[in-house]
Amino acid sequence: MTDCLFCRIVHGEIPAEFAAETDDAIALRDVNPQAPVHILVIPKEHVRSLVEAEDAALLGRLLLFAARIARDEGIAEPGYRIVLNTNLDGGQSVYHLHVHLLGGRKMTWPPG
Repeated sequence: MTDCLFCRIVHGEIPAEFAAETDDAIALRDVNPQAPVHILVIPKEHVRSLVEAEDAALLGRLLLFAARIARDEGIAEPGYRIVLNTNLDGGQSVYHLHVHLLGGRKMTWPPG
Protein backbone atom coordinates (compact mmCIF):
# COMPACT_ATOMS: atom_id res chain seq x y z
CA MET A 1 0.00 0.00 0.00
CA THR A 2 1.62 3.22 -1.10
CA ASP A 3 -0.34 5.43 1.31
CA CYS A 4 0.40 3.33 4.41
CA LEU A 5 3.01 4.90 6.70
CA PHE A 6 4.34 1.56 7.94
CA CYS A 7 4.49 0.06 4.43
CA ARG A 8 6.54 3.07 3.37
CA ILE A 9 8.91 2.51 6.32
CA VAL A 10 9.18 -1.21 5.48
CA HIS A 11 10.09 -0.31 1.87
CA GLY A 12 12.72 2.22 2.98
CA GLU A 13 10.82 5.27 1.72
CA ILE A 14 10.67 6.85 5.18
CA PRO A 15 13.59 6.62 7.62
CA ALA A 16 13.07 5.05 11.04
CA GLU A 17 15.22 3.87 13.93
CA PHE A 18 15.17 0.09 13.59
CA ALA A 19 15.67 -1.95 16.75
CA ALA A 20 15.62 -5.35 15.01
CA GLU A 21 14.43 -7.16 11.89
CA THR A 22 13.36 -10.65 10.82
CA ASP A 23 12.37 -12.06 7.45
CA ASP A 24 8.75 -11.02 7.96
CA ALA A 25 8.82 -8.18 10.51
CA ILE A 26 10.59 -5.03 11.58
CA ALA A 27 10.88 -3.46 15.00
CA LEU A 28 11.34 0.26 15.32
CA ARG A 29 11.49 2.75 18.14
CA ASP A 30 8.28 4.76 18.50
CA VAL A 31 8.71 8.45 17.62
CA ASN A 32 6.36 9.37 20.49
CA PRO A 33 7.42 6.93 23.25
CA GLN A 34 5.02 6.29 26.12
CA ALA A 35 7.65 4.44 28.18
CA PRO A 36 11.45 4.37 28.37
CA VAL A 37 11.31 1.42 25.96
CA HIS A 38 8.57 1.75 23.32
CA ILE A 39 9.13 -0.37 20.25
CA LEU A 40 6.68 -1.14 17.46
CA VAL A 41 6.77 -4.63 15.95
CA ILE A 42 5.35 -4.47 12.44
CA PRO A 43 4.79 -7.22 9.88
CA LYS A 44 6.38 -6.48 6.51
CA GLU A 45 3.19 -7.67 4.85
CA HIS A 46 0.34 -5.16 5.01
CA VAL A 47 -2.39 -6.34 7.37
CA ARG A 48 -4.82 -3.52 8.18
CA SER A 49 -5.65 -4.57 11.76
CA LEU A 50 -6.11 -7.59 13.99
CA VAL A 51 -9.69 -7.84 12.68
CA GLU A 52 -8.35 -8.62 9.19
CA ALA A 53 -5.49 -10.88 10.34
CA GLU A 54 -5.77 -14.48 9.17
CA ASP A 55 -2.24 -15.84 9.56
CA ALA A 56 -1.98 -17.28 13.07
CA ALA A 57 1.65 -18.22 12.50
CA LEU A 58 2.54 -14.62 11.62
CA LEU A 59 0.79 -13.34 14.76
CA GLY A 60 2.72 -15.83 16.84
CA ARG A 61 6.01 -14.81 15.23
CA LEU A 62 5.27 -11.14 15.95
CA LEU A 63 4.72 -11.90 19.64
CA LEU A 64 7.82 -14.10 19.88
CA PHE A 65 9.83 -11.37 18.13
CA ALA A 66 8.54 -8.85 20.69
CA ALA A 67 9.57 -11.20 23.53
CA ARG A 68 13.06 -11.53 22.03
CA ILE A 69 13.38 -7.76 21.78
CA ALA A 70 12.24 -7.40 25.41
CA ARG A 71 15.07 -9.74 26.44
CA ASP A 72 17.56 -7.83 24.28
CA GLU A 73 16.40 -4.50 25.75
CA GLY A 74 16.75 -5.82 29.32
CA ILE A 75 13.07 -5.43 30.22
CA ALA A 76 11.96 -9.08 30.16
CA GLU A 77 12.71 -9.90 33.80
CA PRO A 78 11.19 -6.81 35.42
CA GLY A 79 8.26 -7.04 33.00
CA TYR A 80 6.75 -5.28 30.03
CA ARG A 81 3.44 -4.70 28.31
CA ILE A 82 2.31 -5.77 24.85
CA VAL A 83 -0.49 -3.71 23.28
CA LEU A 84 -2.43 -4.29 20.07
CA ASN A 85 -4.74 -1.35 19.38
CA THR A 86 -7.51 -2.39 17.00
CA ASN A 87 -9.61 0.02 14.96
CA LEU A 88 -10.85 3.46 15.97
CA ASP A 89 -12.36 2.77 19.40
CA GLY A 90 -9.36 0.60 20.29
CA GLY A 91 -7.00 3.52 19.69
CA GLN A 92 -5.45 2.38 16.41
CA SER A 93 -4.06 5.42 14.58
CA VAL A 94 -2.01 3.71 11.83
CA TYR A 95 -3.99 1.10 9.95
CA HIS A 96 -1.22 -1.45 9.58
CA LEU A 97 -1.17 -4.14 12.27
CA HIS A 98 1.52 -3.41 14.86
CA VAL A 99 2.45 -4.56 18.34
CA HIS A 100 3.51 -2.01 20.93
CA LEU A 101 6.25 -3.27 23.27
CA LEU A 102 6.37 -1.02 26.33
CA GLY A 103 8.71 -1.30 29.29
CA GLY A 104 11.41 0.23 31.41
CA ARG A 105 8.95 1.47 34.03
CA LYS A 106 6.13 0.08 36.14
CA MET A 107 2.93 -0.14 34.13
CA THR A 108 -0.34 0.91 35.78
CA TRP A 109 -3.86 -0.45 35.38
CA PRO A 110 -6.24 0.43 33.91
CA PRO A 111 -4.14 1.64 31.00
CA GLY A 112 -6.54 4.37 29.85
